[in-house]
Amino acid sequence: MRCLGYRAVFIWGLFLYGAGALVAIPAIKLHSFEAFCVCVFTMGSGLGAIETAASPYVTACGPTKFAEIRITTSQALSGIGSVMAPLLGSYIFFDCDDYAAHRNVQWVHLAIGACALTLAMIFLFVRIPEITDTDMIYQVAEAHTVDNDLCSVKKFNLIHATFAQFCFTGAQITLTSHFIDYVTETQDGFTTAQASRLLAGAQGVYLASRLAGIPLMHLFKPRTVFGVYLTLCIVFIVPAMTRQEKGGLAFLYVTFFFASVCFPSILGLGMRGLGRDTKRGSGWIIAGILGGAIAPLVTSHVGDMFSSPVSMVVPLSLLFGALSYAIAVNFVPRYKNIIDAYTPANVASDPTNDSAEDVRSQRARTEKQRSSSWPFRR
Repeated sequence: MRCLGYRAVFIWGLFLYGAGALVAIPAIKLHSFEAFCVCVFTMGSGLGAIETAASPYVTACGPTKFAEIRITTSQALSGIGSVMAPLLGSYIFFDCDDYAAHRNVQWVHLAIGACALTLAMIFLFVRIPEITDTDMIYQVAEAHTVDNDLCSVKKFNLIHATFAQFCFTGAQITLTSHFIDYVTETQDGFTTAQASRLLAGAQGVYLASRLAGIPLMHLFKPRTVFGVYLTLCIVFIVPAMTRQEKGGLAFLYVTFFFASVCFPSILGLGMRGLGRDTKRGSGWIIAGILGGAIAPLVTSHVGDMFSSPVSMVVPLSLLFGALSYAIAVNFVPRYKNIIDAYTPANVASDPTNDSAEDVRSQRARTEKQRSSSWPFRR
C-alpha cells in the first residue's frame, strides 16, 4: 500500500476475493474439503486486503474533523450485506435439503466471484485520487500536531487503538457468531432457520443504529458518542447473560444497537495525527480484527463447558478492554489534544489528480529506506 498506493490494493484484494470464490465451485463439485478450505483462505486474504485499504482510505480522504462520520457512513452501507446474509442464508441453506443447499452454495459463490471481479475491472480503468505520505504530513502540519520520525508502534495512541480494535472486534464477532446458539438454547422451540432470521433482525438494528449515529456525530464529538455507546454496550450485555427467554434476547438486541459506531470510531480516532505513518498505522489498527478470529474460539470453549449465556462473559471482558480506550480519548489530555486538532486540509479531494508522481517518488524513498535500515524504522 505504501509502495503502490490504495488503488493497487483494492484491485489485488478484489481479484483474490473473486478468484477464490470462483475456484471454490469446482472444489464444491468434487466434494474436496481441503480444496474448499484453500479457496476460503484465498477469499479471506482478499477481504483482508480490501479492509486494510478501504477503511483507512475513506477515513483519510477529506477534512480530519469528519473522518469518523465518513467511515461510519461507509460502514453503514456495508451493513446492508450483514443484514441480507443471514436472511438469505436462512432460506438458501437452512430451509432445504442437503442436495439443494449444496447446489445453492455454488450459485452464491458464482455471484460473489462475478461481482468482485467486475469491481476489480472498474478500479483498473477508473482513476481515483491517491493519498501519499506527503499529503498526510501536510494535513498534520495544518492541524498543528506533532509528526515525528518514531516508528508507528511507539506511538501510544496508535497502540492503544489497536488494542481496543482487537478487543472490540473480538466481542462483536463473538456476539454475531454465537447469536444462533444463544437463541436456540435460551428460546424454547426456535429452530436454526428461525434464529438466523432473528440474527438478520439484530443486524438490521445494528445498521439502523449506525445511520442514527451519523447525525449524532455532527451534534457531538465523535469520541463522546463512541464512549457513550461502548459504555451502554457493557450495561446491556450483562442482563443478556443473566436473563432467559425473550428478556435476554431483547437486551442482546440493544447491545447490537450500541455496538454500531464503535469499530469505525476506533479506526478514525486511532489514525489521528499519524502523518507520514498513516498507512502503516492504519494497517496496525485493521490488524486488530484478529480478535475476531480468537475470541469466538474461546467463547465456544466456555459455552461447551457451561452454556451460551455464560459464555457471554468473554465478549463482556473484551468490551471492558475496549472501554479503556474510550475513557482515554475522552479524559486523557494527551489523547484529546491529538484527536481534537482538526484541519481544513482536504486530502485527496480532487479525483482528476491521482498523485502518480508522488507515488513513484514515495516508492523510490521506500526502497532506499529498506536498503539502509531495518524493516520497522524509517
